[in-house]
Amino acid sequence: MSSAGRIAVAGSIATDHLMHFPGRFSEALLPDQLHRVSLSFLVDDLVVRRGGVACNISFGLAQLGQRPILVGAAGQDFDEYQSWLTRHGVDCEHVYRVPDVQTARFVCTTDDDMNQIASFYAGAMSRAGDIELAPIAEATGGFSLVLVGADEPAAMIRHSRECRERGYPFAADPSQQLARLDGDQVVDLVRGAELLFTNDYELGLLQSKTGWSVDEIQAVVGHRITTLGSEGIEIVGPTEPGRPVERLHVAALPEEAKVDPTGVGDAFRAGFLAGRSLALSMQRSAQLGALLATLTLETVGPQDYVLHPASARQRLSAAYGDAAGAEIAAAFGWSDQEIVPPVEQVAPVGSRS
Repeated sequence: MSSAGRIAVAGSIATDHLMHFPGRFSEALLPDQLHRVSLSFLVDDLVVRRGGVACNISFGLAQLGQRPILVGAAGQDFDEYQSWLTRHGVDCEHVYRVPDVQTARFVCTTDDDMNQIASFYAGAMSRAGDIELAPIAEATGGFSLVLVGADEPAAMIRHSRECRERGYPFAADPSQQLARLDGDQVVDLVRGAELLFTNDYELGLLQSKTGWSVDEIQAVVGHRITTLGSEGIEIVGPTEPGRPVERLHVAALPEEAKVDPTGVGDAFRAGFLAGRSLALSMQRSAQLGALLATLTLETVGPQDYVLHPASARQRLSAAYGDAAGAEIAAAFGWSDQEIVPPVEQVAPVGSRS
């Protein structure tokens, strides 16, 4: 990651409508009738939260003292959301505003096994392909890294191409949009990325779409970071002739409760990138990312966790050893005081039924 400039986070800007089904989806799915599914799940809870992968990652970076640049498209209803993000340290000055549509919507139902069924309405996000990175870089003093996250597919590919052409270091994070991309588009998105983020399922899907082996994927990116859920994180270094491939496994940080998995991967990315921005090692950065992921898992909503430095250091030390807790705390200048600005203790957007 370049030391010059700030991190730009490109991706979806959305509102999350999160519901809970008090049961198991699997008990309502008939294997021999999957070609004609017609189901309605009676939920017992509804919360409307701020979301979108770019906003979630930017929020997490800001809680760790960064001032990320949010890059994405939002609709006529973005004013309140922009105010929230700005108050919490996110630079929203370069968000592309589309006045004639609504901001994207994510509607998700989670069952008792933490399985999810979701739909996504693109709204203003469908115009994200109009965004050019160069004017933003010029206005903000350049980028240390551009994270190309899930967004309108044309925007994702445009951003990756522009990063390669202009020499901006970038991270490819296709996540949910892998299902919409064909093999050539996936190649165009990830080729030349300094970092490639996926979970283990997405890595398999990426292989299926491109026809590449894991080694062939590794040959066109720098570090591959694969989250494995409760099994932790796998980091594989770049392929270099005559040298063994660097492999690292970082365990997940134990949770106190499983409340809501929405945004867990985004929080991991925020912690990882914040750690790398302060020159922490891959291992320490992944451990910090695991902490933020666990805090998010323990909270309803992807931007509602609170990071207390003293507690964070204690949990990092308990999971990874005193040296890890001390090194990460020193990098961020953590004391016993809460990080400023703290997450506001306000009611979520909308209401709880």
